[in-house]
Amino acid sequence: MLEIIEAGGWIMWPIILCSVIGVSIIVERLWTLQPKRVLPSHLRAQIWSWLSKDELTEENLDALRKGSPLGCMLAAGLENRHRDRVLMKESIEDTGRHVVHELERYLNTLGTIASISPLLGLLGTVIGIMSAFGALGARAGGDPTMMAAGVAQALVTTAAGLAVAIPALIAYRYLRGRIEYLVVMMEQEAIKLVDTITERRDDELQDEAA
Repeated sequence: MLEIIEAGGWIMWPIILCSVIGVSIIVERLWTLQPKRVLPSHLRAQIWSWLSKDELTEENLDALRKGSPLGCMLAAGLENRHRDRVLMKESIEDTGRHVVHELERYLNTLGTIASISPLLGLLGTVIGIMSAFGALGARAGGDPTMMAAGVAQALVTTAAGLAVAIPALIAYRYLRGRIEYLVVMMEQEAIKLVDTITERRDDELQDEAA
């Protein structure tokens, strides 16, 4: 491995740095974007338990807000549960924009790595070819073996750049798709919460009127 890095020249170090950063982002996002961490299955039951027992305190709301991205959105709606339906939805949507921004953290960096890694490889290719022809032209009727180091650098850097870019691009697209799925699921849960609270409040008003 060290021989390959040496053959690629100094351009290999930026490519290696991109690979390390890319792997770190992929592992961190895969861990963070697990459905069970973003969309805990027990939240709905927990919320209705608090509501039915009149235990929806500020402490419980704070714990809900900090527990998960979905909890953060639902907490925004619950804080405005006594207000108009439109205001509830607006508060959830506003919080949702911040939540989505957090879910997309580091993805721009991963996309940049997927874009620049082949360019770094291409730069190494150009440098290697220039080195090869420079070595060949240094001697009239030069020895073709003088070109070997430059050609090796060109091939190694090209392969290394693609080896980093391809997995990074696949991971970027996959994580984007996962975030879109999670956002849709969170929106559905939030709408269910708003609808249920609104219906419950309407029923209470009808009972009072009766």
